[in-house]
Amino acid sequence: MNDRYLSVTQVAEVLGTSVRFPRRLIEERRIKYVKVGRHVRIPESAVRDYIESHTVEPVRRRRSRYGRAA
Repeated sequence: MNDRYLSVTQVAEVLGTSVRFPRRLIEERRIKYVKVGRHVRIPESAVRDYIESHTVEPVRRRRSRYGRAA
């Protein structure tokens, strides 16, 4: 329970997006959030989880022994 709760504006800054993007994540219930009265707060752990689950790892391809075909 030692989590910081971020505003929508703060989440947008962390993600490097406009405020519309985290609002859309909330509306589509793609990220965990907490309502405090009329305010919406997103736990820092939820932002980390979102980033981690949407991170695409690079694919390592084996190089052909003979290079490219002509």
